[in-house]
Amino acid sequence: MPEEPSVQMTKNNPSWRLAAIVTVALVALAALGFAWRNSAKLGATRQAITEQVRLVQQSVQQDMTAMKDRLATNEKANADLRGDLKVVTDRLKITQGQLKKARQEAEEKSAETKELVRKLDTSVHTELATKASSEDVKTVDTKLARVSTDLAKTDNDLKMARSELGTLIARNHDEIDVLRRLGERDYVEFTIVGKNQPQKIGNITLELKGINEKKNRSSLVYTVEDKRYEAKSLNLNSPLFFYLAGTHQPEEIVINKVGQNTVSGYLSIPKTNAQPVAATPKSGR
Repeated sequence: MPEEPSVQMTKNNPSWRLAAIVTVALVALAALGFAWRNSAKLGATRQAITEQVRLVQQSVQQDMTAMKDRLATNEKANADLRGDLKVVTDRLKITQGQLKKARQEAEEKSAETKELVRKLDTSVHTELATKASSEDVKTVDTKLARVSTDLAKTDNDLKMARSELGTLIARNHDEIDVLRRLGERDYVEFTIVGKNQPQKIGNITLELKGINEKKNRSSLVYTVEDKRYEAKSLNLNSPLFFYLAGTHQPEEIVINKVGQNTVSGYLSIPKTNAQPVAATPKSGR
C-alpha cells in the first residue's frame, strides 16, 4: 500500500517535461519574433537615415553650386566695377586738364587785356602830346571812349560763367557771338517749337518733351550717333554734356530761354569734333 504514490509520481514526470519543452519553445519563438521585428525596425530606421543623409548631401551640393555661381557673379561684377572706375578716373584726369587749361587761358586773356590798356594809355598820351588843335583832342577822346567801351565789353565777356568742365556758357545771342570769335568751338543756335517733334541740330537730333515755365526748366530727348538719351528738368544756362565716340572733349547743349511749348538755345561743338554743321532755321532771339 505505501508504494503506490511513488509509482504515480513516476508516471506523471514525462508530461511535466513536455510542458516545459513547449513553454521553452514558445518563449524562443516569441524572442525570435521580437528580434525579427526589431531587425525590421532597425532596417527601416537605417534606410530612413540613409535617405536623410542623401538629401542633406544633395542640399549641400546645391548650396555649394549656388555659392560658386554667386562668387562667379561677384567676381564679374567686381571686374566690371574696376573697369568703370578706370574709365571714370581717366575722364577725371581729362576734366582736370581742361580746367587747368581754362584757368591758364583766363589768366592769359586777363594779362592781354592789361597789356592792351597800358599800350592804349601810352598811345593816347603820345597822341595828345603831338596834336595841337582841339579838334584832334576831341577825335582822340572819341577813340579813347570807344576803346574804353570795347575794353569794358571784353572784360565783361571774360567774366562769363564757366561750366564745371571750364567751358564758357553763353546766356544770349550776343554772348554766343563772343564765344564764336574766340574760335575754339562751333555754335549752332536753335529754337524748337512744339513737343515730340524731332529736329536736326548740327550733328544731333533734339526733341522737346516737356516745359515748366514757372521754374524755367525743360525736358529734352537728344539722339547722338543713333542712341537716344533723355534729360529731365534741365535748368536755364546749365550745360548738358555728352561725348561722341573716340573724342575727349564734350559737346554741350545749353537752353537759354523757355516759353509755352518752345525752347531756344545752342549746341556747342569743339573744333576737334568738327563735322559739317548745318545751322537750323531760328524763329528769333
